[in-house]
Amino acid sequence: MAEASKSDSPQIDDVQKTLEKQIAELRKEITKINKSISARGAEMLDDASEQASDFYETAASRASRTAQQLRSQAQSVSEVARENPGTTTAVVGVIGLLGFLAGLAVGQSMNDTSRRWY
Repeated sequence: MAEASKSDSPQIDDVQKTLEKQIAELRKEITKINKSISARGAEMLDDASEQASDFYETAASRASRTAQQLRSQAQSVSEVARENPGTTTAVVGVIGLLGFLAGLAVGQSMNDTSRRWY
């Protein structure tokens, strides 16, 4: 029986060495995979950062052009209002009157029919 255990021991040692070798190879593969994933993640982060930067530059450019256009139009309206103060007053008055009437109409439509003001 002692001989049987001695002959089994080299086989167990071989199996153990083979498993240890496979584990070492798997660790190397996992390290390679982790490096690859890390590199890909860095590339994706760089791409996303670049896209965000491009988007910001485009939006800033558009906002600047829009602001310039609004300033130009506001200046034109201001000049027309200075040149025609009577017309400007009439237009503002009509707009105010229309807003007041619209407010009355909305208020009446939301008011309960059983509670009238008259």
